[in-house]
Amino acid sequence: DAHIFCTPEQLEQAVTEAIALIQRVYTIFGFEDYHMELSTRPEKAIGSDEMWENATDSLRNSLEKLGIKYKLNPGDGAFYGPKIDFHVKDSLKRSWQCGTIQVDFSMPERFDLNYVGADGQKHRPVMVHRALVGSLERFIGVLIEHTAGNFPAWLAPVQATVLPISEKSLSYAKEVFTDLQSAGIRASIDTGEEKIGSKIRNAELRKIPYMLVVGEKEAASAMVGVRRHGKGDLGAKPRGEFVAELLQEIKERRLEK
Repeated sequence: DAHIFCTPEQLEQAVTEAIALIQRVYTIFGFEDYHMELSTRPEKAIGSDEMWENATDSLRNSLEKLGIKYKLNPGDGAFYGPKIDFHVKDSLKRSWQCGTIQVDFSMPERFDLNYVGADGQKHRPVMVHRALVGSLERFIGVLIEHTAGNFPAWLAPVQATVLPISEKSLSYAKEVFTDLQSAGIRASIDTGEEKIGSKIRNAELRKIPYMLVVGEKEAASAMVGVRRHGKGDLGAKPRGEFVAELLQEIKERRLEK
């Protein structure tokens, strides 16, 4: 969240920039199905008619200049100012109110804030309350529902797991695990005595993006057998090459799953 103080003339630009930032955040997380709602002055409100009209016009102009279709909610604004709410739909098409941009007339008045304008006189600033995702807990819940827990690699709690085929390849598996951790990759290693099929199944159930199967053959050639959650076997790769590719995927925040 952030609170932006600006002059009335700067309000539209501040709102436009806030909308663009929220859209960028939602794109990064893979949300494409969302809409915006513009809520206007309720019956009980503070501030003059002129202040409300100017602020509402600024919000409306920002939406229209960006070519955004929106729903109008007459009288549903906060008592302290009009607002734009972002409603995100999850994979089940349920709508959740997340981000919001609110104009606040109350706080500048209550704190007696002012600035000296170009005319040398004191003026009251406008405050914009910008919440990118709203309640963080709600946003995480919507994200989990949206992805069914199948996070892209950059977002997954465990990004790669090492699966040694037998005790004979355990030492090499630990080397691979150390490589991953040293590179800053969130990794795990399954040192259990289960068969490799069971280890792969467990990793699939945990929805770990990458599984690295290593046996004596991989140890002898410094390779890893790469598996992708939901996609299966991707073939063998040099372990250094895999680490570099995964780091690039994480850096770019790719959404492929």
